[in-house]
Amino acid sequence: MSQHASRLGGLRGRSHIPFGAPPHQRLRRIPRRPRRIAMLSVHTSPLHQPGTGDAGGMNVYIVELARRLAAIDIEVEIFTRATNAALPPAVELAPGVLVRHVDAGPYEGLAKEDLPAQLCAFTHGVMQAWAGHRPGHYDLVHSHYWLSGHVGWLAAERWGVPLVHAMHTMAKVKNAALAAGDTPEPAARVIGEQQIVRAADRLIANTAEEAEELVRHYEAARELVAVVHPGVNLDRFRPADGRAAARARLGLPADALIPLFAGRIQPLKAPDILLHAVAHLLEEDPSLRERMVVPVVGGPSGSGLAKPEGLHKLAARLGICDVVRFRPPCAQDELADWYRAASVLVMPSYSESFGLVAIEAQACGTPVVAASVGGLPVAVRDGVSGTLIDGHDPADYARALRPFVQDPGRADRMGAAAAGHAQSFGWDTAAAATAEVYTDAMRERRHLRSAHG
Repeated sequence: MSQHASRLGGLRGRSHIPFGAPPHQRLRRIPRRPRRIAMLSVHTSPLHQPGTGDAGGMNVYIVELARRLAAIDIEVEIFTRATNAALPPAVELAPGVLVRHVDAGPYEGLAKEDLPAQLCAFTHGVMQAWAGHRPGHYDLVHSHYWLSGHVGWLAAERWGVPLVHAMHTMAKVKNAALAAGDTPEPAARVIGEQQIVRAADRLIANTAEEAEELVRHYEAARELVAVVHPGVNLDRFRPADGRAAARARLGLPADALIPLFAGRIQPLKAPDILLHAVAHLLEEDPSLRERMVVPVVGGPSGSGLAKPEGLHKLAARLGICDVVRFRPPCAQDELADWYRAASVLVMPSYSESFGLVAIEAQACGTPVVAASVGGLPVAVRDGVSGTLIDGHDPADYARALRPFVQDPGRADRMGAAAAGHAQSFGWDTAAAATAEVYTDAMRERRHLRSAHG
């Protein structure tokens, strides 16, 4: 019997709810929502620029979720590791959202793989902040990624509040779908994730598939896993004034075929597959060189840091340097313009817990060609808002891009459908569903307390 089974005891008699069903469906009496939560993001700050280093979709997730929670009167304090001595102890990200910088290890030059050794120092910093408040200051802990989960586990136990955890990625899932030459996740992470799954009061999964992976790979109790789809900022990511205007702002040809890669440059995200696919297309039709631009927007990350120039060298070997344009990570408003300017976004990832980039692009009116992995089959409506591909053969991606060459109107038609599809992924909906998970966890914690006197 799992720890969850033992802990819940007599609560097992409740009827089970399918993954993703609103928690209030199984509540007889709903307590108040939390007033204030501690949100933990040890290895990457919500203030960092997405698309570089370890900053990516999780940063966007935390920022947008925190803002929307604050808008429904749940204050959020985000604890993250200080990476610069000049950083103030606390920064107001938005009304009701405070980012707290915790000193833990050297400010710069510390790889994510070295962070487990700093978790004690980070936990100490979190406890120091808590000690300055009255008891009951935080109603709940929400941790993101396994490193934060270990700090959250200790904090939640010390404060006597529920722990809600979001994996974002899982070692066992990543190791089962490694790109060639990529580095497997260490056994210490696998063990750490197993411990967090056993300790958490609730686990939030991005999709039903991720929920099943938690059950299958980590023996999570089904009734403790809630599915909450991430959202997209529909005010920022929208078609706006269209593809031609965005291309003019970015200095791109008005009539070019523009397959875009946007994200961190690392084997997991597989930008190399797009370059190989482009080489296939140019070999079949050399005239495309005159009307194709391939932007790669992002910076090296993860195992990609070992070979930061690897993608540039690949473009040279393939003889496509004249069509590929490498651009550094950019602010979200500029990123929205890159999405609008593109004919199609290409996401050949080996693993994606959800794929926020795909939703952002579609919200801007741009279709997506993506690997059929992780949450991408939820993010992309195959055949309507984009095309999903089984496997990672560049020839298959070239085949999926060819219709955009042959039919210039395809990008507009599929883009309109993509924008409609993205409308169902708003952050307000995600925040409301997350708040229900919090409420459910608090109700159950109260029940257990009353049951044990």
